[in-house]
Amino acid sequence: MRRTTFAPAALLTLVLAGCGSQAGSDGGGGSDTVSPPPPSSSPSPSSPSSSCTTASELDASAGGDTVCLAVGDTIRVGLDGTRSRPWKPVTAEGTGLEATNSGIVLLPGDANAAYQAVSAGTVRLTSSRPLCATETGKVSCKGIQDWSVTVVITSG
Repeated sequence: MRRTTFAPAALLTLVLAGCGSQAGSDGGGGSDTVSPPPPSSSPSPSSPSSSCTTASELDASAGGDTVCLAVGDTIRVGLDGTRSRPWKPVTAEGTGLEATNSGIVLLPGDANAAYQAVSAGTVRLTSSRPLCATETGKVSCKGIQDWSVTVVITSG
């Protein structure tokens, strides 16, 4: 009878390969793939993209979308995370949105934000979180799940 054993390096490779396959099972929402960098040119506020949506509430599944707002509209972001995979606070780069009260965050790991469209412009909203849960004494990875949405604000 012949015995077969796994080399420690092969076993470690199998364990690490499984890290990303379970990452989305904690109810955090969104995909577990790292988003590609945004295109180098952003949509013009005077001519919204044909793939533009008019959502007023965004979650993790909206990552990569372009949303169009009119001046005076409000948009809310609610990213559901967990203690072991928390979202970083949402940041806004660009002009046309002003932060407003987003309410109270009750669950650890969540990121909530709200913005009012105050002038024509383009803004990129972003956040990120660990791709794998970080627990002491457990196998982990250094992957990051990026989330971004482009918001195009028109004057009317």
